[in-house]
Amino acid sequence: MSTLFLLFPNLAFGSHNYGEALSKSFLFYEAQRSGYLPHDQRVQWRGNSGLNDGKASGVDLVGGYYDAGDNVKFGLPMAFTVTMMSWSIIEYGKQMSESGELSNAIDAIKWGTDYLLKAHPEPHVLYGEVGDGTTDHYCWQRPEDMTTSRAAYRIDPSRPGSDLAGETAAAMAAASIVFRNNNPAYAEELLTHAYQLFEFADKYRGKYDSSITVAQKYYRSVSGYADELLWAAAWLYKASNKQYYLNYLGENGDALGGTGWSMTEFGWDVKYAGVQTLAAKFLMQGNADNHAAVFEKYQEKAENFMCACLGKGNQNIHKSPGGLIFRQRWNNMQFVTSASFLATVYSDYLASAGKSLKCASGPVSPPELLDFAKSQVDYLLGDNPRATSYMVGYGNNYPRQVHHRGSSIVSVKVDPTFVSCRGGYATWFNRKANDPNLLTGAIVGGPDAYDNFADQRDNYEQTEPATYNNAPLIGVLARLHGGRSEYSQLLPVAIPQPKPDPEQKVTPAPASDIAIEQKETTSWVREGKTYYRYSAIVTNKSSKTLKNLKLSVSQLYGSLWGLSKYGDSYVFPAWINSLPAGKSLEFVYIHTANSPAVVSVSSYTLD
Repeated sequence: MSTLFLLFPNLAFGSHNYGEALSKSFLFYEAQRSGYLPHDQRVQWRGNSGLNDGKASGVDLVGGYYDAGDNVKFGLPMAFTVTMMSWSIIEYGKQMSESGELSNAIDAIKWGTDYLLKAHPEPHVLYGEVGDGTTDHYCWQRPEDMTTSRAAYRIDPSRPGSDLAGETAAAMAAASIVFRNNNPAYAEELLTHAYQLFEFADKYRGKYDSSITVAQKYYRSVSGYADELLWAAAWLYKASNKQYYLNYLGENGDALGGTGWSMTEFGWDVKYAGVQTLAAKFLMQGNADNHAAVFEKYQEKAENFMCACLGKGNQNIHKSPGGLIFRQRWNNMQFVTSASFLATVYSDYLASAGKSLKCASGPVSPPELLDFAKSQVDYLLGDNPRATSYMVGYGNNYPRQVHHRGSSIVSVKVDPTFVSCRGGYATWFNRKANDPNLLTGAIVGGPDAYDNFADQRDNYEQTEPATYNNAPLIGVLARLHGGRSEYSQLLPVAIPQPKPDPEQKVTPAPASDIAIEQKETTSWVREGKTYYRYSAIVTNKSSKTLKNLKLSVSQLYGSLWGLSKYGDSYVFPAWINSLPAGKSLEFVYIHTANSPAVVSVSSYTLD
């Protein structure tokens, strides 16, 4: 297959260090991690947190991301974050690889998908929140100290949530594409869960915040679930190439609003513009089949969104005097980054197809659309009336009093003194001083409609960051960092393998060194659900002492005892640090699958 290069001679890409901004974006995700932090954690002021999440409900919900400046794990925005990070890599993985950030990007996605897999223990059960905003916002504590409720909330057939299940299906389907080449077993696991979640979302319809009511004040699903059903179908088609999902888009586009709504926003709640952009891509790739007429309507609405961003449509998005698109006072920057991403990919789709954008005021060339995205990113990075970078740690003038519990309180590693619920407000929240920990890479809510911004910790509308602010931006930054010549985005693009860490040496396990045997020991039924107990025996078959053992355990739908969790792996329990020659170690787990978990050796040493 020949490679098509696209040239955009009118764009100057050198005004900002987009590669630096890209690198810093991934550091922000490390600061948002919940659970056991991995050995290669780069944000050293963070510690382990949320280690009992899900325990009261009998499920392991340790891990995932805190959504913003609080310590709650909200499933809907987390899943959207994973979807958009995955889309960024799917489109611009080559550029991320060339910048040396692809491995960090994939790690950021896997931190999210590992949690989402845990949150889906049964085909028609999905946990959508851990903690609740009311008790959490009453306290100002770093995650390592939190004493707030860690209750887990779920959806199921009697309490449906098609929007939550649909978005999570989209996240897993999109992520499966990212992992297809370098971790095919994991990709297949993600895709299997995505199939189940879509079927759950479509069969048992309802809004998730009617079932998980504690989410209503924070992430209310205003748009309903119709957009997520189409969004999930689009990603499942892209991931599986199954005709069923393409037909779903074609047959339900009108009824579910995909071909009817012309949008002026795209984000964690309203997915229509994203669906329309993907459908337009399928059409330009020649994949619409007998649904071409419907997909042309999707494309028309996608182009209405692009024209609205440019100010050249019939219903345009408001812009500040400094040129920033403005949607709302609270965290407006989320709409800036998401619109910039859609404009970027659509510019490349059009250029690949040799087409231009049709707006009410006339045709628009692909470079002009990309130039719009660049202008928004440049504004975010400091080209604005205040000369302020709204990415923490980028440039010289950026927010120093971020509305974020972890960054505003001294690191537990510097001062482990317990910070109480209300004491955190008195001692740390009300300090009129810079944050003790730099939340590098975080994109805050940003300025108001007139380019005004107040760098104050209590100004949560403007100074609070969020994971879904960064997720679309990483794709745009990779694209801009890549320069003027790019590959056609309509050709099948294989995501390159991440470059290995030269310091990381992983020893495969020869069959003669380590043996793992599993067997089911008992099962029982409780409240109509069957539970299975498995025993796993790890035996050191070598003639030397086994040390530094790391095990990978996947397809585990329950709790495990007898090993310690360490990042993505399991290691020796606290009471031993080695396994002599010929000796064995037993661990057990209970889960709801009638087949054993997949246990494999990741690395070890022999002494």
